[in-house]
Amino acid sequence: MMRPALLNDLNPQQKEAVLHTDGPLLVLAGAGSGKTKVITHRFGYLTSALKVPPTSVLAMTFTNKAADEMKERIEALNGKSSRGLWLGTFHSLSSRILRKEIEQLGFRRDFCIYDDDDSGSLVRSILKEFNIHEALYKGILSKISSLKASLIGPEELLADEDSYGFDEKFARVYVRYQEELKKNNALDFDDLIMCCVKLFERHPDVLKKYQSEFSHLMIDEFQDTNASQYRLAKLLAARHKNICVVGDDDQSIYKFRGAEVKNIHTFKKDFAKTKVIRLEQNYRSTQNILDIAGSVIEQNPSRMPKKLWTDRGEGEKAYYCITNNELEEARYVAQSIKELYLKGKYAYKDIAVLYRVNQQSRTLEEALRENGQPYRIFGGVSFFQRKEVKDVISYLKIIYNTDDSVSLKRIVNCPPRQIGAATVTRVENEARKLEEGLYRTMKYIVKNNAHTAALKDKISGFVNIIEDLIAHKDTSLQELIKMIFEKTGYLEWIGPERADNLTELVNFSEGKDLGGFIDTASLYSGQDEKCDGDSVSLMTLHSAKGLEFPVVFIAGLEDGLVPHFHAIKDAEELAEERRLFYVGVTRARDLLVMTGAKRRRLYTSVQEQQPSRFLSEIPAECYCCIEKRPRGDAVASRIVKVHADAPAPSPFVTGARVRHPKWGVGVVRDSYGETDDVKVTVNFPSVGMKRLSLKFANLERV
Repeated sequence: MMRPALLNDLNPQQKEAVLHTDGPLLVLAGAGSGKTKVITHRFGYLTSALKVPPTSVLAMTFTNKAADEMKERIEALNGKSSRGLWLGTFHSLSSRILRKEIEQLGFRRDFCIYDDDDSGSLVRSILKEFNIHEALYKGILSKISSLKASLIGPEELLADEDSYGFDEKFARVYVRYQEELKKNNALDFDDLIMCCVKLFERHPDVLKKYQSEFSHLMIDEFQDTNASQYRLAKLLAARHKNICVVGDDDQSIYKFRGAEVKNIHTFKKDFAKTKVIRLEQNYRSTQNILDIAGSVIEQNPSRMPKKLWTDRGEGEKAYYCITNNELEEARYVAQSIKELYLKGKYAYKDIAVLYRVNQQSRTLEEALRENGQPYRIFGGVSFFQRKEVKDVISYLKIIYNTDDSVSLKRIVNCPPRQIGAATVTRVENEARKLEEGLYRTMKYIVKNNAHTAALKDKISGFVNIIEDLIAHKDTSLQELIKMIFEKTGYLEWIGPERADNLTELVNFSEGKDLGGFIDTASLYSGQDEKCDGDSVSLMTLHSAKGLEFPVVFIAGLEDGLVPHFHAIKDAEELAEERRLFYVGVTRARDLLVMTGAKRRRLYTSVQEQQPSRFLSEIPAECYCCIEKRPRGDAVASRIVKVHADAPAPSPFVTGARVRHPKWGVGVVRDSYGETDDVKVTVNFPSVGMKRLSLKFANLERV
């Protein structure tokens, strides 16, 4: 039964999108306009009101976090588990199809998925084999990824050399890279989509089966699709043409990953009689923030126009603070965060600091540490990329797929067992003669005394451990991981400081099967991490996509950073930088603070900086300008005044013991404010933290 409220809590445009279920639909969803709500309610309407089988609806998005949110909302609407439904990321759903069908492409179903780290290790070994200096090909993996995103494999590259700026050395590496993946029975991240497309195009009967299975397709964040993802969607939707794509061309910021904003522009041409619905009511930000974002993005040519509005009111003006250098900028940000926190309106977790390049985070981190403010870097190293976790996952990969030479080389001497690089090279040479994988070659050497006793002795212990673990691969995953600890001595070797992460890994594995768990680990990224705990979030503008915070700082608003120097002379790149700024601004719900520096150390030198050209595109009435002139080392902290005076000396300094007539003795946590209205935060054991004005609190120093 469809819940009565399924349509009642939708605005007219959202409701129209939910009710349009026959034929192609393009939903242009501005930032904060409730696009996830449309997708989940549309799923609910299809499956409850129209009685479409839930397994016949394929819904795809880009991050595991977004997919999990989609599943949770659909479960809440339908009152049923989403287990078994086709809801997930492009890559996870493609992997699910390939687990059933990949034998058609010459792989086994127990293939492993290589993450960027695994792929990098494989490329480095190939470069070493070909005597190609690694530094000359630093971007080789990125180039391979870009070609695969455009569905250009080694065969296509070699068949049409003139079209792709042919490089013979690169072509040799690409060919060998794909050969090694096949030998290892492994796919990299981009192969998941490319192989799915190849499967459908080479085997029409398989495509027909999935076209019949999926009567309706929905794609979230459609502006982020690359050529291969869009091709996959078109193949699956070709029969029924019931495809709904939800996106915003103003938020297309992943061109460097192969995303093609033109996909959202050409959708109407590719699918005749497409219905277009615009979602322009924003539920996140104040109107002032939306006006700032809108005034900048409107400068982009060839965009699909939309005007965001909200019923949240005009809201507070934004602030733009210019400082002398990046150190003063960082101190200003940290001090402003401190004041916002101490005033009690915002917790640290409500605040995010965004920046264009990772290099900017260092000074910001130092300033926050100096103030004793908790923070976390978002979108960095994910849980599954931590060394100790990655090592254990590599053991699981070998147990699952013994042909995975990349995982084997990672853990063959981890913990140390006297199997160094020279020993591995000897085994690799033997593997080439036998035309076998590394592990099979190791087993051959141990079984047939094929080499010296010293080599056999070195590797036999490792082979015995792996064979023993393989014999127990059907036990529960938790027990298998504990068995790895026991038989390898890994837990003792890694030490107590890192053991906590392995305990978390064991807990996370509960109830999961080996193959599914390995896939989850391989497809997990830093952007899937949750912002847990009360800490300030630091991240790049790219990492901020899909998030929102009550307070947002955008640091480094200068030409050369925002927009980035590589984009300034290219109209298309500059348009993408505008979209990136638009994404950053629209992360803010209540308050936006922009900062910049007159001079900044970038890379190896101090450079004179000019304010971002985007500032000139913002209406003057939308923000206040502040110029900071520090007194000594102290940067004025108040964001509402151009030059804030330092507070008068007070006996109620941080750490002072004070007595209150009602709550007794407490300790001052901090003091702030103007000379005539100093406020203090005091921790009283009897009642906890209190924020008090000295004019009225009747405090006395103890």
